[in-house]
Amino acid sequence: MRIRLSLTAALVGAALLLAPLAVTRLEAQDGWISIFDGKSLDGWKVGENAATFKVEEGHIVVFGPRAHLYYMGPVQNHVFTDFEWKADVMTFPGSNSGMYFHTEYQEGGWPQKGYEVQVNNSHTDPIRTGSLYNIVNVMNTAPARDNEWFTQHIIVKGKTVTIKVNGKTTVEYTEPAGVQRPADMAGRLISKGTFALQGHDPKSRVHYKNIMVKPL
Repeated sequence: MRIRLSLTAALVGAALLLAPLAVTRLEAQDGWISIFDGKSLDGWKVGENAATFKVEEGHIVVFGPRAHLYYMGPVQNHVFTDFEWKADVMTFPGSNSGMYFHTEYQEGGWPQKGYEVQVNNSHTDPIRTGSLYNIVNVMNTAPARDNEWFTQHIIVKGKTVTIKVNGKTTVEYTEPAGVQRPADMAGRLISKGTFALQGHDPKSRVHYKNIMVKPL
């Protein structure tokens, strides 16, 4: 009996050890790649107000003066054209942030290149989570809640941007050919580039985890 129990325990233990490997293979087959290791900001770069970003308990915690954290890691040499990008996000009352794509590193200021996908469930700015900021806005009522994890998923194929929050589509936008933007939005165009996370203001606290990309 003891021999049988020992054998059963060994088999169970082996299955548990192999389970993470199976998940890793599945993710690799699906094409998803993690761009945040859960331990450090390796592969990311911030210019002004670097202390706004830190890692706690496997999350990127955004809390402090305006700052932007840019992905500068090895995946696609941090240049993406068509892709899926998603993250699990938690906001807190009054917080504001954003997920930028097709952008490029800047030492300071608001990113001049690329689009911002809004992260805001209760800030005084009425443009809410799931918006393609100032292009297609979700107004007043947010599709997610403060103090709860939600998943924001951004898909770019050609000139079309799809945004989903917890699996529900909030934006489906196709950039018109030859579109002209106002001078202060001149760089808000489909092109190519990296990703960035936004620290909006000193009162905004936002957490990110499970940051994944699937190049298309």
